[in-house]
Amino acid sequence: MAWAMLCIAGVLEIAFAFFMKASEGFTRLTPSLLTVATGLTSVVLLSIALRTLPVGTGYAVWTGIGAAGTAIVGIALLGDPASMPRILCIALILAGVIGLRLVPMA
Repeated sequence: MAWAMLCIAGVLEIAFAFFMKASEGFTRLTPSLLTVATGLTSVVLLSIALRTLPVGTGYAVWTGIGAAGTAIVGIALLGDPASMPRILCIALILAGVIGLRLVPMA
């Protein structure tokens, strides 16, 4: 259950970054409210997951999902550059996240 909470928290971290961009410096009400809601919910779910998971693993996975996912959303929806080195770096982040999930915690 902790891993599911952590993954949801990571996805909410992506939404947080997207809505922060859409809020245009907190000048638009709805995206600003969504920024706060997704950010707080993400942190709460992370803290619940950290009851069970080691902090280093949990935090690294959470930030990895957020960083890679936000970069992918930026490319797919916001016109960010999609160069091969960038895509390779995103793949390396995702490989690290998957690796942390697969490595035994004992």
